Amino acid sequence: MKGKQNIIDGLNELLGYELAAMDQYFIHSQMYLDWGLNKLYERINHEFDDERGHATKLIERMLFLEGTPDMQTRVGFKVGKDVPEMLESDLRVEYEVDAKLKEVIALAEREEDYVTRDMLMVLLDDTEMDHAYWLEQQLGLIKRLGLPNYLQSQM
Repeated sequence: MKGKQNIIDGLNELLGYELAAMDQYFIHSQMYLDWGLNKLYERINHEFDDERGHATKLIERMLFLEGTPDMQTRVGFKVGKDVPEMLESDLRVEYEVDAKLKEVIALAEREEDYVTRDMLMVLLDDTEMDHAYWLEQQLGLIKRLGLPNYLQSQM
């Protein structure tokens, strides 16, 4: 089914964010594992899998619309140097994904592409209610408990 180019372009922009998030979660999870922070490793490795699932959905939709997924562009990729910086960087990327999702959802609504809109709504819920919320919680715990206590709880 031939899709509208502006929808395909919007999906490709989203894909750039999802791929960056996926790559960022991957390297961060491996850093946590190397540092012995096994609980953080398990959670962030799970987030990596979620982002891969999001990217897969975007790619499948673009292919269905006869578009070409851009697998090279990464938007917002930044590796942190320590746990707070890593969590903050992950949260920043989730906020960027959230904003882009809302933009492309609005575009899909205007273009009456309700299947794309509904698919993106599921990704938006996951981004806001799972990923961003959990990261906000972790940064709040660091502030309340202090970094040493937080890190000890993640071993």
